[in-house]
Amino acid sequence: MPVQPASDSSPVRSREPVLPAAGEPHAQPRRRNAGTRTSAAWFGICVGVLVLIALVVFMLQNTGPVTVTFLGMSGSAPLALVLLIAGLAVGVVVLIFAGLRIGQLRRRASNDARIAQLRQRGSNETAEQR
Repeated sequence: MPVQPASDSSPVRSREPVLPAAGEPHAQPRRRNAGTRTSAAWFGICVGVLVLIALVVFMLQNTGPVTVTFLGMSGSAPLALVLLIAGLAVGVVVLIFAGLRIGQLRRRASNDARIAQLRQRGSNETAEQR
């Protein structure tokens, strides 16, 4: 019996997907599934829980009183409470500016849509007059 020569017997180390021959069914390469909104939400929840646990540990370890002076007022409070109030104040400021920006973008989008609609009407009227 004659021995047939082997085709390329060296191992292939390519990361490219192996495509089936043109005549084979299902000739599409396999793709990795993209993340869904649900998986992104669960990831965000998990990260949020971890940050919350770290925040609780931080607050439990920093209960010593500190003196705070702000706009001529002075007082004493636990460090964790002072930092929590400061963080909430920053969050409120961010929400205010984000809301203003969202409102600005919505107004711009509605104005752009209105202008496009008026231009469309104007071009239709011009075409009818001809």
